[in-house]
Amino acid sequence: MAKLLEGKPIAEKIKEQIKQEIVSLKIKPVLASMQVGDNAGAESYAKSQKKLAESLGIEYQFHKLNQDTSESELIQFIQKLNSDNSINGIIVQMPLPAQIDYKKISQFILPEKDAEGMHPANIGKIVFGKANILPCTVAAVMELLKETGVNLYGKEVVIVGHSEIVGKPLALLLLEKFATVTVCHIGTSKAGKLEEHVKKAEILIVAVGKAGLIKGEWVKEGAIVIDVGINRVGDKIVGDVEFEEAEKRASYITPVPGGVGPLTVTMLMRNLVEAAKLQQ
Repeated sequence: MAKLLEGKPIAEKIKEQIKQEIVSLKIKPVLASMQVGDNAGAESYAKSQKKLAESLGIEYQFHKLNQDTSESELIQFIQKLNSDNSINGIIVQMPLPAQIDYKKISQFILPEKDAEGMHPANIGKIVFGKANILPCTVAAVMELLKETGVNLYGKEVVIVGHSEIVGKPLALLLLEKFATVTVCHIGTSKAGKLEEHVKKAEILIVAVGKAGLIKGEWVKEGAIVIDVGINRVGDKIVGDVEFEEAEKRASYITPVPGGVGPLTVTMLMRNLVEAAKLQQ
């Protein structure tokens, strides 16, 4: 039976480190958050960010823009925050209305104020092993792996999902640790090869957003399973991996909810402190 890899106790340890770093910064870091239009999910996430920020001694500024804000208006607003020296970090809440392309927007946040770690310059630093600001979910996954005490050197790692925010940057970080990395995606699935790849994984990381995509019996005995997926099925929140069956086979597994989730917002605050250090 797998040991549960819960995010909350790890997050608590990291919060203590963040508090100590803020004391040594000698300034109160400021995080500016922007939301365009109404979205209940984004508002709830922003509230949890604000609550955590304030508990750590971080000032959280929330800016809500109209639903019909154009891309160029949002870019102008970002540039105003870029040039404000009192602001250390910037985050744009997802989702954005159809008229705004997030990939384009993320390039206008200064790399040293990019609290989400999604600026092309920060992603590029991962390639060279020089990253100091990482995408929040990726940083959360790396902390969970660290908690298991696993030596990544030479390990067979299979990542299912090749998004810009999780799969791709995570593959680069794991390569940096000399893991043997396989990235699976829709092409793998359509070729009928997903099961065969998953069965080889000593470390399996799934970030697709499709409930029960990975069958529990595919999980290799003793594997570490990190499930990033969050899916609503009826009144339950479940991951991308069939939990009950996978739990019988894995050595460690993240619960959903309660695994990766509690850590991501903590990583956002760690990025902010890192950004404030870079600016100093």
